Amino acid sequence: MKSKDYLPIKKNALSTILLFILFQPFFIHAMPANNNTLSGKVTDNAGNTLPGAVVQIPDLKAGAVADSNGYYLIENLPKGKFVVVATMISYTSFTQNVLIIGNTKQDFKLKESAIEKQEVVITGQSKATEIRRSPVPIIAINNDYLKENISTNIIDAIAKVPGVTAVTTGPNVSKPYIRGLGYNRVLTLYDGMRQEGQQWGDEHGIEVDEYSIDRIEVVKGPSSLIYGSDALAGVVNLIPTPFAPEGKIIGSVQTEYQSNNNLIGGSGMASGNKNGFEWLGRVSHKQAMDYQDPVDGRVYATNYSETDANATLGLKRSWGSSHLDLSLFDDLQAIPDGSRDSASRQFTKQITEADTYRPIVSNSELNTYTLPALHQHVQHYRAMLSNNFNLANGLLAIDIGFESSVRREFSHPEYTDIPGLYLQMNTYIYDLKYYLAEMAGWNITAGVNGMYQTNKVTNGTEFIIPSYNEFDIGPFVMAKKTFGKLDLSGGIRYDVRTFHNDALLTKPDPVTGFDMAYTGSDTTGTSKPFSNYDHTFSGMTYSAGATYNFSEHFSAKANIARGFRAPNIAEISANGVHPGTNIYQIGNPNFQPEFSLQEDIGVDYVSQHISISAAIFNNNISNYIFNKKVLAKNGQDSVIIAGNQTFQFQQSAAQLYGGELNIDIHPHPLDWLHFENGISVVYGINKGAANDSSKYLPFIPPIHGTSELRGNFKHPFPRLKNAFVKITAVYYAAQNNVYLAYNTETSTPGYTLINCAIGSDITNKKGKTLFNISLFADNIFDVAYQDHLSRLKYFEPYPTDPRGRSGIYNMGRNIGVKLYFPLEF
Repeated sequence: MKSKDYLPIKKNALSTILLFILFQPFFIHAMPANNNTLSGKVTDNAGNTLPGAVVQIPDLKAGAVADSNGYYLIENLPKGKFVVVATMISYTSFTQNVLIIGNTKQDFKLKESAIEKQEVVITGQSKATEIRRSPVPIIAINNDYLKENISTNIIDAIAKVPGVTAVTTGPNVSKPYIRGLGYNRVLTLYDGMRQEGQQWGDEHGIEVDEYSIDRIEVVKGPSSLIYGSDALAGVVNLIPTPFAPEGKIIGSVQTEYQSNNNLIGGSGMASGNKNGFEWLGRVSHKQAMDYQDPVDGRVYATNYSETDANATLGLKRSWGSSHLDLSLFDDLQAIPDGSRDSASRQFTKQITEADTYRPIVSNSELNTYTLPALHQHVQHYRAMLSNNFNLANGLLAIDIGFESSVRREFSHPEYTDIPGLYLQMNTYIYDLKYYLAEMAGWNITAGVNGMYQTNKVTNGTEFIIPSYNEFDIGPFVMAKKTFGKLDLSGGIRYDVRTFHNDALLTKPDPVTGFDMAYTGSDTTGTSKPFSNYDHTFSGMTYSAGATYNFSEHFSAKANIARGFRAPNIAEISANGVHPGTNIYQIGNPNFQPEFSLQEDIGVDYVSQHISISAAIFNNNISNYIFNKKVLAKNGQDSVIIAGNQTFQFQQSAAQLYGGELNIDIHPHPLDWLHFENGISVVYGINKGAANDSSKYLPFIPPIHGTSELRGNFKHPFPRLKNAFVKITAVYYAAQNNVYLAYNTETSTPGYTLINCAIGSDITNKKGKTLFNISLFADNIFDVAYQDHLSRLKYFEPYPTDPRGRSGIYNMGRNIGVKLYFPLEF
């Protein structure tokens, strides 16, 4: 069926969104009043009140802070049973299912301890759930973790977590990998809504301000059930800073410096909340010079400058809540190509279109924040409207959003204002969910979500993909029930994606000679890199799992899930040079959708002295798409365009399997001491391999482990509180299970990095925090290494390099400092 047959569906979907916006005031007026409240007192086990304790209802994004007497009050709540969480620094959080009817009272007693209970998560769930009770593998990265580690972007901040890695192209370009799968197989969310920004591309990262993120939830496994295509491998949900508590105006100023690339970053935030009206605003900026490593020195064209801003307005009333979020991401990013002088091995740069001579880059150019003429400019704009309506028999969530991703790569050294690649993507997102009131212990969620997306490529001079549009729709239902110690959950979904890409004619510009999109009737001298293409991809997904809680200390879980992913635009239609990658990319219009079937088994054990979590998985994928190098008949690299290696996407059956193990030793009564150890393993098998050189899937991360010895001190000295000190060993094994066929990839040696950090809150005489300071040292011994998923490893390889090395190395020693100033008005 042709995509044009679905135009009525697209128009109807967009019309429904517009009608909802126009008639929302009338819709709200028709909502039943919900004047239920939740209140109580938060104390410790001795009965002492805990001012400042936070009580939250994650499903409703509602919460309150206990006052000076330990009392809290949350108003304008719907009737129903919800997970309520009480937290306090240096205390074990407490989670309780509370039935809210009228003026409900619920007190909390927290136990003083440095051992944190498992967190409550909302990503991929029908209802907020404790991690230990979820059969789906989930990890939560809290704000403390983000503060106690340094990174150059938000994805790198989680790349050390077992089961999670990142494919990188320098310090500010990272995309998440989950259990060996990435790109369009991992769906990135911002506060629960999908983040759309050319995920198929290698050479730019996730367009989110890292300073705006408060916590992160990662689903490890197929999540197509609730999110549709592109969540086949899992989900990374970036959850932003929450609003100020009711009746408060708060803010913060934070800044950081990193020595390796002289990174300077800072962010300012202010938020207020009065009578249910909430607001928050943030402005951030960071910039960095070229980074350096012990082999290459400073790596030319890895500097960048990023500016971000966002504003959020919210309203909470008895009918529910509504929030409008607006954000801007603006990144100027240099484009490395790794070219070097043949004798000195110093970096060189392109200065002419003919590119017959490249001068050596000067030291002044390597030590500047000024970007080179060849760079990319990535802009991302977002507007999201999230609504929760309290109904008599449940909760209705209606989220709609618009995202615009504009990406320009300036690749012409003699025409620096003319972009080579110019991509203009607009995405309209809709997500409707109805959370039914609990019935006989069942929590049921039904919904439909998807997007309409267009991508225009005709304003540039280089064309790797054609302009296209696609429309997604996917209805689903999920259910969850607890039978004593047994938790069951599952669901089913059906997805349809209609896809169309445009034909394209190009013709040389008479002035510059560059290819330009051509729409005239005279086709003399034109080329046709793309033809019209229409296709509909569809598939059913499901998930079923169970967790059995033998006791409050020990639980076991199992889950089976089927995932779905439609091929992306590059995999189908690519035909041209991929700027910034040194690759001429070729797609295949005959590809079928990917389907995965993953089985997960896990156990969790928590005691006073030790916490253990272990998980194993097996994932079989049909129609798996991967990229491989193309060779000429003589066995050498196939070169269609000089300076670019030719790659073509392939499709095969695949199997990925492995697991993760985490052990945290915290001997009581030395609750301040933690010895945390984690390891993750994933193997990728190409089941359609013709010989031994192609039996492994390309770009699978190696065995990865971490060991961290950490001390957390509540009040180590006067004027200091919530201090920490730690030393971490990060280990990556050699990766020899690689796709050797056609010289697609090479083995990578193993390495170990040693990192350390120390930090504390600085207080006044009354114990109020004035600011927080943290000092970091990553890769203390300045180890020369190449990450297996670093794309710079393949930039300008020289088999005859007199140094006996090839490609670009990862960042060397990096010393950093962070300052955080909390504000309250």
